Amino acid sequence: MEKLKLLLLAFFIGFSINSWAQKTQVSGVVLDEQNMPLPAANVLESGTNNGVGTDAEGKFKISISNKSAVLIVSFVGYVEQRVKVDGSKSNYSIKLVSSATGLEQVVVVGYGKGSRKNLTTAVSSVKADQLNNGVISDVGQLLQGKVAGLNVSASGDPTKASSVVLRGASTLNSSQGPFYVVDGIPGVDISIIAPEDIVTIDVLKDAAATAIYGNRAANGVIMVTTKRGNKDKTQISYSNYFGVENVSNQLDMMNSDQLRAFTTKNNLNFTPENDKGANTNWQKEILRGNGALSSSHNLSMSGGGEHGNYFASVTSISKEGVLLGSKFSRVIAHLAVEQYAIDDKVKFGLNVTNSNSIYNNVPQRNTALLQAVNHLPVSPVRNADGSYFENFIQTGYFNPVALINHGDDDTKTNNFVGSFTTEVKLPFGFSYNLNLSYQQLNSLHGEFYDSYYAKYNSANFYNNPDPPQVHSLMNFGVNGSALRNSYQNTNTIIESFLNWDKTFGNHKIKAVVGYSWQEDVLGDGFQATNTNFPVDDVSYNNLALGNYGSVSGYRVDFGDSRAYQKKRLISEFARVNYNYNDKYLLQGSIRRDGGSVFGTNNQWGYFPSVGGAWRIDKEGFMQNQKIFTDLKFRASYGETGNSSGFNAYTAQFISGSLGTFYYNGQQIGAYGPNQAANPDLNWEKTATTNLGVDFTILKGKLSGSVDVYDKQTTDMIFNYAVNPVLVPVGTIVANGGNMSNRGIEVALNATPVKTKNFSWSTNFNYSHNENIITKLKNPYFIGGDSIRRVSPEGGGQTGSTLQIFKEGKPLGQFFTLQYAGKNSAGVSQYVAKDGSLTTTPAIGVDYHYAGSAQPKFLLGWDNNFTYKKFDLNIFFRGVFGNKIFNATRADLFRPSTAMTTNILVDAANESPNDLNAYKYSTRFIEDGSYIRLDNLTLGYDFGSVGKYIKKIRIYETVNNLFVITKYSGIDPEVEQGGTAPGVDSNNFYPKTRTFLFGLNVIF
Repeated sequence: MEKLKLLLLAFFIGFSINSWAQKTQVSGVVLDEQNMPLPAANVLESGTNNGVGTDAEGKFKISISNKSAVLIVSFVGYVEQRVKVDGSKSNYSIKLVSSATGLEQVVVVGYGKGSRKNLTTAVSSVKADQLNNGVISDVGQLLQGKVAGLNVSASGDPTKASSVVLRGASTLNSSQGPFYVVDGIPGVDISIIAPEDIVTIDVLKDAAATAIYGNRAANGVIMVTTKRGNKDKTQISYSNYFGVENVSNQLDMMNSDQLRAFTTKNNLNFTPENDKGANTNWQKEILRGNGALSSSHNLSMSGGGEHGNYFASVTSISKEGVLLGSKFSRVIAHLAVEQYAIDDKVKFGLNVTNSNSIYNNVPQRNTALLQAVNHLPVSPVRNADGSYFENFIQTGYFNPVALINHGDDDTKTNNFVGSFTTEVKLPFGFSYNLNLSYQQLNSLHGEFYDSYYAKYNSANFYNNPDPPQVHSLMNFGVNGSALRNSYQNTNTIIESFLNWDKTFGNHKIKAVVGYSWQEDVLGDGFQATNTNFPVDDVSYNNLALGNYGSVSGYRVDFGDSRAYQKKRLISEFARVNYNYNDKYLLQGSIRRDGGSVFGTNNQWGYFPSVGGAWRIDKEGFMQNQKIFTDLKFRASYGETGNSSGFNAYTAQFISGSLGTFYYNGQQIGAYGPNQAANPDLNWEKTATTNLGVDFTILKGKLSGSVDVYDKQTTDMIFNYAVNPVLVPVGTIVANGGNMSNRGIEVALNATPVKTKNFSWSTNFNYSHNENIITKLKNPYFIGGDSIRRVSPEGGGQTGSTLQIFKEGKPLGQFFTLQYAGKNSAGVSQYVAKDGSLTTTPAIGVDYHYAGSAQPKFLLGWDNNFTYKKFDLNIFFRGVFGNKIFNATRADLFRPSTAMTTNILVDAANESPNDLNAYKYSTRFIEDGSYIRLDNLTLGYDFGSVGKYIKKIRIYETVNNLFVITKYSGIDPEVEQGGTAPGVDSNNFYPKTRTFLFGLNVIF
């Protein structure tokens, strides 16, 4: 037995020695374009887990299993390189090319890919390491300030997505956001993507780039590519962060001493019902006391073999809002598998993502925000007996803390996206793709306002919706009121296309022709409400416990009668790219779309595009110059459409309930037309002309692009008022308006300094856009060429509007009273229509144009510094030249009501005798320009640690460190999307300042 053990031991020792003897040691250095060493670059033996990292001087040593192995060398921000080991050579010098400026960078476009050097269209690409850091679960915020021409605005609300507008608003419909395509799947809800799973985001700007998506591309297209496995290496990654958020700014309201001094000075008195001797900061009372906590965890695993690869990840995000009652959490599971067959000529792909989200909203959020600034500081949150303080004698005066704590407003969603793809390589340069995708969104929403809310029914409780909606009176039933709804949206897409990629000497042709079929079913579900519950504890979870039948006049709300929609889209498309000698480039595309949402006479539309580029640097006369290493001129024209922002049945005649009428002693239900048919309803069409220049100079140290565009939208869809004689319901959704956007975009990328231990790279983007409504008339339209709108309805301001749709003016044009100071009696006066001064201006008559909410230009400036293993990112973002209507300030500038509602500190010198002080006017229009230090991140990369950990990086991030602005409101980043941009109306969820600590580990 002992002899057997010795023999086995000798065998294994011999085997190990023999195996070791077979290994070959290879060494070398990894350099960048300037021959500077790249520390912490990865060197991996292909097909194995055998890998090392380079040291501080870019040097490496690795033992490989055979003399003909292939080394895979990679570094973040550089193009991966494969080096085949030569058995007669043991030391290598490997140079990597930056992917940020590399002309071979791959760009994802519709139904294909291409190299950046051969683009004829305007496309901006953002890599994963260039996206914004922070407590971010929204792709819009990831891109904020990173792309020229992309205007992203966001508040501090964790449950609300940011507004994204590309190259100016193109429609008067509310749907102004771009069209998202994720891993080739069109129309994906972008919230389903985990930020850590993103590889790159390509923003298609001009119509020549987006026309391949036809009627859905008028607002631009954003292509998102997520991670895939690598067949040459298995990798496990983990990343997380923990953060805390606090309000970065609040309104400067009077405290009890200041307000008491003001009322005493002006012979005003608090009512005994309000004055309880308190000193309450109501803004602080509706905030979380110790800040809002956030966390994120992402675990991924990827790898593959000779004929396939896989990538799987799980992401958990939790984010508290700074306001009481608000919280957001999400879990995302993602799986991507690719399998090759038949000598790798057939590739099957399976991509599945499921996102489960919980949105805990602030009950009656905007009303709570309004009440928090209106409430007197002399009133307490609670009475001496612990009950909430209320004064129902005073109209519209409600305790905001009670509003939040006695209500529930929650939404749960489950979002599933699955796709199965097949790609077949055919002879003669052809390949065939068949893509099948299915999306399903299930939402479960519940609201409950307990028995406490019944006290508000007799107190004129109005909601406070976001502009341009107007407020409405609320009723909360008795003994609690509950709402519950459940809806499902599904989206089924079949796309089939044939590619041809062929080279004939100096001639290269890439072509695609395809077919797309899509069917959407929206709002498949139901809603119900109930009231009169025996207890409050059940919230909205059991409607059956309510008894609405015993409450006189109560009607169950079954929701929107038009919630259910079914839409179908059928399309054919084609595109051809021609390349002569990598010098002259041409592209042409066309898409034919048929959509069920339009009138029976206009259900089909054609969307063509053409583009060309001249790579000037390839010309003979450029060969001896030493300035440009790349110089390309681009020109393109294309047409796209918009089929969103309105109901699937907008063009059809619909009848429904029209109330009741009295007949023979009874109230009889009336039934008749409530929507007019429009068989001629057509696409909104947006045509874009784009001229661009791409360049690289100083041996790659500086690169950039300049684009000038002219974007014209015609046949804008809008709900027009019409003569009831022609259309009985008095309105019709029709084409009729035009809108223009013209602008310029500049993007620069530079590496000013790069030494052995230190580097500085910087990216700068600038964009200017001029938006004009050029036409608003329709043959049936009876309203002339303008529409007054946006009415916040502050106290004493009924009927006052802030903006106007007007031919020759931009979307977001302010139209209001022109403030002219105070007269000799100290009363605010205004410029009348005829130019005279008046203290009794007429609403809508004595109005003047007063600037626009549209910014004149946007800036983004990103700086990355490295010193040995340290890295520092400093990112500034700016918006300039826009106006904000500070309706919040106007409503808090009411000295005559200081004994019943609080006022701003800077209203201290106002006189209560000036009953005009608060009127909406140019007095409350402010410059909304700002520059913000949006992100500051300091990291340290430990590199490889031990045998199993390839990389560890820790970092600290501060978001919104400071903002420089003259705006007097909470924050100048007021909503820029929608049709009422630039209005701050007691509805701003405070912006936050975030401090977070993060960790990235690669195994």
